[in-house]
Amino acid sequence: MKYLFSFLLLIHGLIHLMGFANGFGFSKLPALTKYMSKPTGMLWLFAAMLFTAAAVYYLLKKENWALFAVAAVIISQVLIIWYWKDAKMGTAANLIILLVVIPALGEWQFNRMYKKEVQRMLSLQINKSVNTITNEQVQVLPSVVQKWLKASGVVDRPIIKQVYLQQRGEMKNKPDGKWIPFEAEQYFTIDPPSFSWKTTIRPSGFLFITGRDKYEQGKGNMLIKAYGLFTIADSKGLQTDQGTLLRYLAEICWFPGAALSEYIKWEPIDDKTAKATMSYGGITASGVFCFNANGDVVKFEADRYYINNNHSSLEKWQVTCIDHKTINGIRIPVKNNVTWKLKEGDFKWLELEITNIQFTFTA
Repeated sequence: MKYLFSFLLLIHGLIHLMGFANGFGFSKLPALTKYMSKPTGMLWLFAAMLFTAAAVYYLLKKENWALFAVAAVIISQVLIIWYWKDAKMGTAANLIILLVVIPALGEWQFNRMYKKEVQRMLSLQINKSVNTITNEQVQVLPSVVQKWLKASGVVDRPIIKQVYLQQRGEMKNKPDGKWIPFEAEQYFTIDPPSFSWKTTIRPSGFLFITGRDKYEQGKGNMLIKAYGLFTIADSKGLQTDQGTLLRYLAEICWFPGAALSEYIKWEPIDDKTAKATMSYGGITASGVFCFNANGDVVKFEADRYYINNNHSSLEKWQVTCIDHKTINGIRIPVKNNVTWKLKEGDFKWLELEITNIQFTFTA
């Protein structure tokens, strides 16, 4: 389908060269009965160049291919209307192209919004005066948390201030729904605590959905759009703020040094569990981290708001860590499942794997 569409763009562009050739007298085509001037011929040439550029950029997976395509379609259709008797068949090709271009423009606009939000989020980072995690800092924590931080390899290393990661996996939106594959990327900052996560999923052949979940300055927002254009969900408010705060707290397993942050307080429970309470932006929430004998995080549990048919209730939310690896000297869980522990039964809705993670350390 990809090559077929690019072929359509290219052929449609080449057909526009006929108008250019006719306007400059290189070839007088019987099919073109209306007089065509050289300036008009240049417009036909310009449209051809735009269609060709769109085809090349589309094949190269450049996000801005749709900008070339929509400009080409506009010029093309104006010329077709001008020479309607001779060129009206080109309208069908322009309509087919628009059916692909409009969702692509929506996705481009969504990604552009996301990139601007990430740039703003990253610009708010605070430069720390202390650059290394020491044994003395770790010793004030519960023994099981100390063991985790030492096993993860963050002690006596520079402090992580920023994280970028990529994920892949499957998700579903209801207990009896089908699993839908996804790929996502996510940015984190530690001081202040924030993240921005973006994904694109394709529930069916022609439908794609873009989603962005963020936590910034103590506020959360989940935005979901069909084709990057039509809003399906735009969740915000105190319940969303609590949920994204808990998500951030659970995901410090990917950058363990954040456990020492001032906004997180720890309480020991036993030799394998500890309670973490995070307070930030006027919101406070707690969760329990569970560890194995090696000091790896294996589970996180918290009470989080579950929304079902516009009704919300506090339910047990569980993140399970399945596999661990050492990446860039830091041991983290690379496979996770997320499950709602509902009264009617468990609803495991997410399975993910970290495919790439990059740490930015303090200087």
